[in-house]
This record gives sequence, C-alpha cells and structure tokens, in this order.
Amino acid sequence: MPDLFKPLAGFKVTFGSMFAEPITESYPEEKTPTAPRYHGRHQLNRHPDGLEKCIGCELCAWACPADAIFVEGADNTDDERYSPGERYGRVYQINYLRCIGCGLCIEACPTRALTMTNDYELADDNRADLIYEKDRLLAPLAPEMTAPPHDMAPGATDENYYRGEVSADGSVERGASTIPGDVS
Repeated sequence: MPDLFKPLAGFKVTFGSMFAEPITESYPEEKTPTAPRYHGRHQLNRHPDGLEKCIGCELCAWACPADAIFVEGADNTDDERYSPGERYGRVYQINYLRCIGCGLCIEACPTRALTMTNDYELADDNRADLIYEKDRLLAPLAPEMTAPPHDMAPGATDENYYRGEVSADGSVERGASTIPGDVS
C-alpha cells in the first residue's frame, strides 16, 4: 500500500508552491539598483579640462580574453591634441557580442581611462548596434569642460594630468592629488 502514494509525493512541491505568494519583479517599469561594483557598460573617461584619458596604448585590447576590444592609437599634434602626452586612441571599439564583462581591461589600463558603469541594458535587435564606437563610449562633457582637440593646460605636463593636478579651469595644483587613495 505505501507504494501507491509515492507518485503523489512528487507533487508535494508543486501543490505547495501553487498557493505561495508569487515573487515578481516589474523589471522594465521598476529598475532595481545594481551593486556598487557591478560590471556593466564600459566608459572612456576624461580629464577635468575635457581631454581624453585614453593614450591609445592598446593594453586593454591585449588583456581582453574574448578579443572584444579594438584600439588604434594615433599621435597627438600641436594642431590637434586629444589627450595629454604623445598619443591618443583614434579608434576605440568594444564588441558587446563578445565581451564577457570580466573587467580585465579595466585592470590593464595605466591611466584609468577605461571604467565600467552600472548600465546593464545592452540588448539590441541589431548586431551592428552592439559594437560600440568611441563616440558612444566617451564620457559626456561636463559644463565646465572644453571639447577636444585643445591644448593642455598652460604650464602643465602629461605627468600633472596623470597625477590629477589639473582642474577644469586649466589651473595646475602641484602636489594636490584629486585621485582618492593616491599619495604623491
């Protein structure tokens, strides 16, 4: 007689969950905040005066295990300066069809130019739109920033930029680092 009720024992979980309160997220209407260290969409950052932090070194592309990043560097000239130093990233692409969100590119960046935002909505119905070009990756200009190309701050060197000593108005505050945790 006990073998007769064994098939019904499997339905115990089903019947128990039929009358439980449902756990539903209203995702498109109500977006929940992500964790502070969530790896979402990439962003190319700028210095406070508007120059790009990317120096076109291609270390992020070399560090990417999925081969999702393509960088082509070019030389800055006196007429067109996009970043402090000798080079800038002329072409910058991230293929989100290949990106696995590991963050190794962030670790490889020597100038902290590449970071990851909390933006997680990367779905699209067109494959070509998931290859982000530099114009979609660059951080927007703040009101006090000047769009590149423009000269470096007067009297500043590329080292002043990397130490965070150049402010938005173009003044150089030597010895005063604005990077948290940085001791110069």
